[in-house]
Amino acid sequence: MMNWKYCVLVAFVALSLSSCKTELDRFKSNYSLEITNEKNNWSDDDTVQISLVDDASMGADSIVWYQNARKLEDAEGNTLSRKLTNQPLGTLTYKAVVYRNNMVATAATSINRMNPAAPKIYNYNIVNTYPHDESAYTQGLEFHNGKLYESTGQYGESDVRITQVETGEVLEKKELGKDIFAEGLTILDDKVYQLTWRSRFGYVYDLNLNETDTFKYNQSKEGWGLCNDGEFLYKSDGSDKIWKLDPDTYEELEYIQIVSNKKTFEKINELEYVDGKIYANIYQENAVFILDPKTGALEGVLNMTTLKDQIPNWDKEDNVLNGIAYDKSTNRLFVTGKRWHKMFEIEITE
Repeated sequence: MMNWKYCVLVAFVALSLSSCKTELDRFKSNYSLEITNEKNNWSDDDTVQISLVDDASMGADSIVWYQNARKLEDAEGNTLSRKLTNQPLGTLTYKAVVYRNNMVATAATSINRMNPAAPKIYNYNIVNTYPHDESAYTQGLEFHNGKLYESTGQYGESDVRITQVETGEVLEKKELGKDIFAEGLTILDDKVYQLTWRSRFGYVYDLNLNETDTFKYNQSKEGWGLCNDGEFLYKSDGSDKIWKLDPDTYEELEYIQIVSNKKTFEKINELEYVDGKIYANIYQENAVFILDPKTGALEGVLNMTTLKDQIPNWDKEDNVLNGIAYDKSTNRLFVTGKRWHKMFEIEITE
């Protein structure tokens, strides 16, 4: 026969756990966010005002506010007032994380902001044509000290290499594991950063391609394109987001979206930072998008439709435009694609 004291203890523990669970569930579902000055069209001159609604008056020990995954250090209390000048476009998401008695609840809301101006449409001239390794499934390109660093993809074929742009000669190459699908690449402070696609981590090398570190992804779903502004990394993940990363801690600080006057864009792929702007390729689109890295505003579209006429295999599988490199020492812009036998130096024309 079971001891009655044990039965009472079990019943008491079960009741206590049930009570805690009820309180926790009630706590998590209690909070919501309300935009108190809701509008259909938000401009840079507006200020969004948001209140944390505490339906059951449970209270909070502290509240941490976020905008597009970025912690707002200057925000506190139950209300948020945020000026929209120079803030990201697209879906601007606000989140309040509420802490009370070792419990955590989250509430979120969002506003939508379109780019008030239509992008300019640009064309191009081919300045020079150089040979490119036709077997290279190009994922990332970047110049550094006159050398062209390239990341190539596909399982069983991925590598990171240094090439001579004028001849296409591969000077150095590091092959990756057969289970790795390499993606974008960038160089900052003499560190070469390389993404992988679905492995959810990236590599760090020195300038001679010796591996020095690896880093994990956090909120971003995959690895696609990579560039830097001299201080931060910018990473696309195949969605409509470009994430801003700390190059030392690899923390994903916030994100932007590419936003025109009509829509936002997904499948953001190769990235390059050029004179204060991000140049982005949309996967399987014959165009390069020029955007503001602070707001995501699509300022220009470089129409590259006719470039495929230079590539006999452009329509095979996904041998598409995917490679942008800017040599800032000579002010030269280069583009190529996956398994293209040519690399093009181009100049942009209106």
